[in-house]
Amino acid sequence: MRKHTKYILLAIVTLSVTTVFSQNRKNDTINTGVIDVVKPYTPSISDAFKVKEIPSIDDEETATKKEIKYNIFSFPVASTFTPAKGKAAVVEKAKPVKLYDNYATLGFGTYTTILGEVYLNHAISRTESVGGYVSHHSSQGGIEGLSFDDNFSTTKINANYSSRLRDLAWNVEGGFQQQMYNWYGVPESQLTQAQANNIEVEHSFYSAHFGGDITFENTYINSGSFFFRRFGDNQGSGENRFIAKAKIDIPINGEEISTDFKFDYINGTFDRNYTSNNELRHGNFQIGVSPTYQLKEDDLTVNLGVSVSYLRDSETKENNIYLYPNITATYRLVNDVLIAYGGIQGELIQNSYHGFATENPFVSPTLVVMPTDQQYNAYIGLKGKLSSNMSYNISGRYLADRNKALFRNNEITLTNENYTYGNSFGMVYDDVDTFGVAGEINIDVNRNFKLGLKAEYFKYTTDTEAEAWNLPDVKGSLFLDYQINEHWFAGANLIYTGERKDQFFLNDGMTATTPFTMVLDSFFDANAHLGYHINDKISVFAKANNINNKAYQRWQNFPVQSIQFLAGATFKFDF
Repeated sequence: MRKHTKYILLAIVTLSVTTVFSQNRKNDTINTGVIDVVKPYTPSISDAFKVKEIPSIDDEETATKKEIKYNIFSFPVASTFTPAKGKAAVVEKAKPVKLYDNYATLGFGTYTTILGEVYLNHAISRTESVGGYVSHHSSQGGIEGLSFDDNFSTTKINANYSSRLRDLAWNVEGGFQQQMYNWYGVPESQLTQAQANNIEVEHSFYSAHFGGDITFENTYINSGSFFFRRFGDNQGSGENRFIAKAKIDIPINGEEISTDFKFDYINGTFDRNYTSNNELRHGNFQIGVSPTYQLKEDDLTVNLGVSVSYLRDSETKENNIYLYPNITATYRLVNDVLIAYGGIQGELIQNSYHGFATENPFVSPTLVVMPTDQQYNAYIGLKGKLSSNMSYNISGRYLADRNKALFRNNEITLTNENYTYGNSFGMVYDDVDTFGVAGEINIDVNRNFKLGLKAEYFKYTTDTEAEAWNLPDVKGSLFLDYQINEHWFAGANLIYTGERKDQFFLNDGMTATTPFTMVLDSFFDANAHLGYHINDKISVFAKANNINNKAYQRWQNFPVQSIQFLAGATFKFDF
């Protein structure tokens, strides 16, 4: 009611004021009149415009969004829920493989074969360790159809010491090796004469060596090494060789040039040459320098370098300087899937009696030993991964060798030495150009199964020799390794060697006839092994070699043992 009274009073006051104002207007001296204004009506239509559905707003205060704050009025609620503790999912873990520092192996096989090896390693402290090994492999032979002993043996002893410090690591090692073979490959045409002369076909080698190496951290001198070997045989031959190497980064105008230095000295003698009793000597020393500068840009890596070698022949007193290219490059065309690579290099190869006897133990102790000038070794190829577990490598190569060393069957002479009945090999040298292509595939089916396949083809061009003696035209290999389960493991390899050509002589008992070329058949050498891990320490194994049971000839007149079996055990241990 009080609210309505306020509105009534306001209406009365307004009416009173209006009445007073009207009365005052009546006392005005200006006379009022009526004026009529007549104008014709002209209608018009204004411009049409579209009404905006969303009008624009220029008001800064209106356009600016204001921060909104939310307040939650929470209060505790009583609860009896207790969350359970989380548990990690159980993952089946593979049992860690126990690694041992030492092992011993012993095996026996057909042809009265004995195989033994002991490897030892002991950590003196966190930075020092000593180690060594002893190995022996021998066979009493027994190849069918032979008239002379074909037994052989190889024994090795080695000891080493290593130390690793903060800024450098170094190692020294020394050892001794003894080998025994026989010149049993007497051709049938000379068999009667050789038996009548009761020749001794045993040929033994021995060698002793000592060496060491050192590597540095964060210095311009990266590494260095030295090696000395004394090699000889039971025929009065002897050879000394000393090699020293160093790798240094040389700074030039803010860039580092990686440079390899090498000093190689060799000196040896043979009691006689092949046709006379004159002493045969060889010796020289080489000094080599190989600077290399590396360029990297995105997926391209190029190594630009050159190799310079100085040769001083101790026998002829001649001095020569050799210059070789040293350029390599790789380019990732498609990440790791497709990588192109290539290069052109060269080197002065130091040949030695030890190297020849290691490759072919049936050489005579009457060898001509000289270096090989490999002017060019040019190659190009593609490599990469076809998948996460398959890789490949395809390449082509061209080599230009001057004075390349070739094994060739020795001619038959009347000197009545144990190795002059066509049952030994000598060395001849020729300029040989080699063209080759190669392909390789490696497959890791899983971590327990690995497979590899490689094939190579070669074509040779000689200068003075009729053939590139004893060099195969095709080489191939296949290997597999399979970890069947926790205990069983197996593996196999297959090696194929293509045809080779060698020289062969006939003799009528008085004079040697003109030699002719003999083709040695290609051959497969298939080998397999099977083993069982009894526990972490003991394993047993069985091996089968030359499974196809062919007494093929790796070297002319020297057949190998047919199928061979060997079984043994390995014991691993710690001190």
